[in-house]
Amino acid sequence: MAEFDVVILGAGAAGMMCAMEAGKRGRRVLLLDHADRAGKKILISGGGRSNFTNLDTKPENFISSNPHFAKSALARFSPADMIALVEKHNIPYHEKTLGQLFCNRSSHDLVALLERECDEAGVQVQLETTIHDVKQGWQSREDGFAVTTSHGTYEAESVVVATGGLSIPKMGATGFGYELAVKFGLRIVECRPGLVPFTFSAEERERWCDLAGVSAEIVASLPLAASRRNRPPTFREKMLVTHRGLSGPSILQISSYWSGGEALAIDMAPGRMVFGELLAPQARRDAVAVFTALKTVLPTRWAERWLRVHLPQAGTVKDLTNAMIAQLEQEFHQWRITPAGTEGYAKAEVTAGGVDTSELDARTMESRRIPGLFFIGEVVDVTGWLGGYNFQWAWASGYSAGQVV
Repeated sequence: MAEFDVVILGAGAAGMMCAMEAGKRGRRVLLLDHADRAGKKILISGGGRSNFTNLDTKPENFISSNPHFAKSALARFSPADMIALVEKHNIPYHEKTLGQLFCNRSSHDLVALLERECDEAGVQVQLETTIHDVKQGWQSREDGFAVTTSHGTYEAESVVVATGGLSIPKMGATGFGYELAVKFGLRIVECRPGLVPFTFSAEERERWCDLAGVSAEIVASLPLAASRRNRPPTFREKMLVTHRGLSGPSILQISSYWSGGEALAIDMAPGRMVFGELLAPQARRDAVAVFTALKTVLPTRWAERWLRVHLPQAGTVKDLTNAMIAQLEQEFHQWRITPAGTEGYAKAEVTAGGVDTSELDARTMESRRIPGLFFIGEVVDVTGWLGGYNFQWAWASGYSAGQVV
């Protein structure tokens, strides 16, 4: 039975960061994963170029039952620290909108960086290994843990759970980390798909989804959620019509805050008065004028559909009243639509919810109940916005645990 100081379950972003940091401290580290290579989810991220951090990372960019929990880890390992690591390995990168940093070439560069750091730190990486069970105590002593796998049993002083969430099951995602937490008596904040497209009812699909592929810049919000303790923010980015509903950055962002049955409020032309010219003296006020105004902010097909749905009597109205124009303006800036649901974990980029942060030490990620047991990354109830924030949480939480395991 092999002995290690630390066994880390999961060779993703958080697990590899933790492994290399623990290895640098001279700890004997075993990094286990059921996949056939490390960092598989990293490889598909950011369109294959890995949006590896965000320059504007703040605690406010994360959703958690305890909004203060992430502060300590994020302060210990910042975006500047990750950039320094990327530059150390001479990986070219660039900034896109809203502080998002991507690899210039490929996400393979990022995985290679982590693999190289782990190798230099003496980390033993073992892939294609199924973890069957984790128990407290060794055969020779009461403290520590025994990790039973498809390749044998390993004993360690500490176990770090970095198994990820439920999102993208085709990549091998499972609920093992949550099951392990429950086994050891830790509470779980109910999990749900995060950063996920919305689906429409059959009626709304009939109305909108043949426009799949058209997009517009909008502001998405959840107006009826204003009474929540942690009021959801608004997101101004692109929205995309799909064959089943809505997607695009603004929709993915607001989805992490959405509860089933809530209506979305969508401002289709943020900061613009669309129909103002129709109010001018001698202005044309018929369907043609409305359509012309709509085309200044929407693709032609979408403008045609909007007119048909929101002003069905347009063909018979030759002179819209001021009240009708005002109503059109209001509806355009406050389109209310209630999704039927989401695309679920299959299309979700992350899992919201997870191991309750009240169970963990915010400085170290160690369980308050079970000394030597740590939880890091997506398995914890900390969910970042779209745009590199979830990677930054993985690096930060992995780094924090790696300093003490």
